[in-house]
Amino acid sequence: MVVWTAATVVVVPVTSGALGMFALITGLAVAQTEISRRIERQRRSLSKGPHISTTSVWLVPASLLLPPQLVAALGLVLYVYLAFRSWSGTRPGQPHRVAANMTTAILSGLAANLVGPVGTGHTVATVGAAALVFFAVNTALTGLGLYCADPAKATLASCLGTMDDNLLELALLSVGGLLTMMLADEPYLSVLVILPLYILQRSVLIKRLEELATTDQKTQLLNAVTWQDGAQREISRAQREQGSFGAMMIDLDHFKRINDTYGHLAGDDVLKAVAAVVKQETRAHDLVGRFGGEEFVALLPATSKEDAIVTAERIRQRVSELIISTTTNEGAAVDIERQTASIGVAAYPLDGSSIEEVMSSADAAVYAAKHGGRNRVVGSPALMAAA
Repeated sequence: MVVWTAATVVVVPVTSGALGMFALITGLAVAQTEISRRIERQRRSLSKGPHISTTSVWLVPASLLLPPQLVAALGLVLYVYLAFRSWSGTRPGQPHRVAANMTTAILSGLAANLVGPVGTGHTVATVGAAALVFFAVNTALTGLGLYCADPAKATLASCLGTMDDNLLELALLSVGGLLTMMLADEPYLSVLVILPLYILQRSVLIKRLEELATTDQKTQLLNAVTWQDGAQREISRAQREQGSFGAMMIDLDHFKRINDTYGHLAGDDVLKAVAAVVKQETRAHDLVGRFGGEEFVALLPATSKEDAIVTAERIRQRVSELIISTTTNEGAAVDIERQTASIGVAAYPLDGSSIEEVMSSADAAVYAAKHGGRNRVVGSPALMAAA
């Protein structure tokens, strides 16, 4: 990057018009950063994967309207300003993170500059192509950096971001493309972009706060309160429509041994793996949550007790087949396998007329499964006791 920028300083001239455009884009970017810096600080502190900032909004126009050396200068100014005004104290290891993010953004901007260098005109096709090149290079470099930082725990979502992350980045690039056309024709109208960007960042922050309020952070399932609220709505619907639903309670067998033997971080990895299995074996509209400790719950709308037992049996089988790669408290690698679960199944209205009665029946079925030898599904405690 340094060599590229240094070469352009010699080869590509910087005109007074380019300097004026650089000053305008920088001023707009700094103003927007200052106005939304508290929102940006909160968003960054709450983000778990790649953090999507608004720098692409400014670097895409710069890549098409400025020579490469000024694109690099803009990236430097933006990230230094963000580091001191918005991101200070939000994450450990800030300097090297800022340097890596800045380098990635500048290289993405320089790559986009190759699509439509200054003086080639700015058609819709050129602007769109530059934005896509910026997106591709930025995604690839960010993903590579995150993978190299921790290959053992790297996943597609942690390296490349979720679908929502990528849609947000594409939305910001679209704003950057529109800003490019505006700066080329009516530069002083470009100040109008600041308010929509503020609203967009605020909306993303609100969505993230809602997710934190309703989600168990270890497993990404619904937390107990949110699950209970959803279950109450489902039983009200079933009562109105004279419908039914199945419910299950899943309790991991001998989970305390995992924590005692390998440590709580290893136990957390087991919980995440089991949660993923439960989520995969249920439908998108099923209510799946963590009740705390090693207990999970699932409510299956419009499902008979027999079908709920079939689903529970699939979950039990898959849990018993899991091989979970993790580390002990001492940092030693270990594979945890042969983890089992006892699952109790109940149904509305067969096993109760309220969610409390249904779940009490499911809990009793779990208790029967534990006393019957564990690693089994029980749908009727009475029958289990008789057996």
